[in-house]
Amino acid sequence: MKKNRGLMIALAVLVVLLAAYFGMRAWNTAQEEEKQAQEDAEKVYVTDTDPDEITAISYNVGSGDMAFEKDGDTWYYTADKDFPLSQSYPENMAETLGRVEADRELEDGDELADYGLDDPAYTVEYTDSEGNTTTLYFGDVTGDYYYVTANDDGVVYTVSTTVIEDLNYTLDDMAQLDDYPSIGSGNLVRETITQDGVTTTYDSENEDQSEDIAAVAGGLGAVSLSDVADYSVADADLKTYGLDEASRITVEATYTQDDEEQVLTLYIGNDDGSGDRYVMINDSRIVYLISDTVCNNIMNVSDDE
Repeated sequence: MKKNRGLMIALAVLVVLLAAYFGMRAWNTAQEEEKQAQEDAEKVYVTDTDPDEITAISYNVGSGDMAFEKDGDTWYYTADKDFPLSQSYPENMAETLGRVEADRELEDGDELADYGLDDPAYTVEYTDSEGNTTTLYFGDVTGDYYYVTANDDGVVYTVSTTVIEDLNYTLDDMAQLDDYPSIGSGNLVRETITQDGVTTTYDSENEDQSEDIAAVAGGLGAVSLSDVADYSVADADLKTYGLDEASRITVEATYTQDDEEQVLTLYIGNDDGSGDRYVMINDSRIVYLISDTVCNNIMNVSDDE
């Protein structure tokens, strides 16, 4: 009986301690939420637009005039809707611009000219789905903040310089380039090269072509899609690059990936005069620059040929 009574007392103490623990935890959570709510209420925002409702953005922050527009769920570069725009950039811009938080609001401030806002360093504009346009003017820098005013309300705020940093990308930065597979002598099955109506095939199962397979696989494995000559080539301009059907060299590489055969098509065009050749892959509209040496390896020819 004494043993059972001791166990019951221990259990009762445990229950009290658990109740106290969870009660204290709930109280702390409530306090944190109240503190956060108070901090949020004290924040001052220059803009307050749902990022999903932003449909157009335009600005010039030192990288040239930039303008993007949204059609449905997809963002486009306004000057060229075929430009391969990585969606993460305009999406992040909309997130930044839709809710610009001010470090402080200047009360009874001086004239706009005193903050560099009579002739702003940068002007950023966005439009929402209802056609409302918001314009942000960025003036002088003070420490890590810009003086900013919105539209023509005359109210001056200080805003973190990161707002401009989140916009400061070149078109090259924002391009979504094609993925290129990993190809080597270990997974290259065959390669066919068609030039001027003549087709040459290198097959990994042909023991007499083992050196040829190693050479072309080395070329295919050395391709880097990083230098771009044209992000959205028009059909009329293909001949300029030697990439029209009548001029280009077509390379089809069959390789294995995850135990399945895949086919990569490379179109090789003219020499650019600087040691590179114009190349396109699959059905992409991007024209890349790839070194003569790599292209020659892919075609299994020497640099002198």
